[in-house]
Amino acid sequence: MAQTLTSVSEIERKLAALRLDDERGGARQRTSVMTHIAWVPEEWVEAAEDVLTGLADRHPSRTIVLFPQSGDGGLEGEVDVESFGRGAGRTVCTDTIRITLHGTSAAHPASVVEPLLIPDLPVFLRWRGLPPFGDSAFEELAGTVDRLIVDSTEGPGLPAPYAEFAEVFDRVAVSDIAWARTSRWRSMLASLWPQIASVKKIKVTGTLAQAHLLAGWLRSRLERQIELEHEQAEKLVGVELDGDPAPFPPGDPPRPADLLSDELDTLDRDPVYEGAVRSAVT
Repeated sequence: MAQTLTSVSEIERKLAALRLDDERGGARQRTSVMTHIAWVPEEWVEAAEDVLTGLADRHPSRTIVLFPQSGDGGLEGEVDVESFGRGAGRTVCTDTIRITLHGTSAAHPASVVEPLLIPDLPVFLRWRGLPPFGDSAFEELAGTVDRLIVDSTEGPGLPAPYAEFAEVFDRVAVSDIAWARTSRWRSMLASLWPQIASVKKIKVTGTLAQAHLLAGWLRSRLERQIELEHEQAEKLVGVELDGDPAPFPPGDPPRPADLLSDELDTLDRDPVYEGAVRSAVT
């Protein structure tokens, strides 16, 4: 059973002890290419753990999973080490730090996270659910990281929240997994040029986020209004342009861990996504 740690200094000491053990072992190399922070409210715990399980061996990182809780108290942390074979008898180890935050720690998580970041490496934040824009926890963490990763499918009230997303673009680069899920369809629709230039209406059978992002993408690319009709489905299964079905794109939909893995490979802003978000609320 992992030891429960009740302060950042205890977590730091535990990490130092684990590093020392690895150095003594000789055959294991502790490797990180980034710090990956995940903000995981209670309703997202199971989904987040499933994704992290499929991600760890592809992106050696220090992963800090934050579980905000209501009520008074400080923090409760655990540090785990995962090992992955890299051939020739070499094993790479990565750190996973799980921290339950209460009270002030939940409201001001930057004071917990910042001492645990690895210097000179990029920092990614995966925020589960709709970010509470303006809330102290979100603002602090967004100001700490290089890239914010969301899935706007997880937020209610679309498309209105996209206006708030657009307001943070100049402060932190943003990735949206809902947008990534439309990639195959955007490539296929772009191949219909120049016929698509005259489209007046798009019908999307998929999630509400996918519908608004595809409509916003068309509006921003064509620089004019496009009417949107949406039919709910758990995944993107169809697009119609002015009543005519568009061809189904080749390939299989990516898995959740693959989607997050791809977003962890880039730090740059995505102006096409940003344009789609801004146009999704017009």
